[in-house]
Amino acid sequence: MSENEISGMVIGAAIDVHKVLGPGLLESAYKECLYYKLLKTGLYVEKEKALPLIFEEVKLEVGYRIDILVANKLVVETKSVEALNDIHLAQTLTYMKLGNYKLGLLINFNVLKLKDGVKKVINGYS
Repeated sequence: MSENEISGMVIGAAIDVHKVLGPGLLESAYKECLYYKLLKTGLYVEKEKALPLIFEEVKLEVGYRIDILVANKLVVETKSVEALNDIHLAQTLTYMKLGNYKLGLLINFNVLKLKDGVKKVINGYS
């Protein structure tokens, strides 16, 4: 399954979560519900995936964590903020670069319509 197909499934699941919960909750609530919804699809899903930082020849276990990694291909960063900004995009891109992932989704659940809170991020082409 391609990254684009997976991203379509994730966006659909995120819309389902948002329809039930609406805006205004903590990021952790949306992340847990999205994780649960994605597990039900049968996709391989990891939550809080540890991501080491490799600097020169040193591997640093510095505590970076991808919110959700789907099928070892798609990085999903969940937010519940007033508005997405450049630092959220930079965080998502950094995780994608460190893990050598091509595609990511930055999803802000704190919006009236979820389609306004979804940003597709492409590694190297943002």
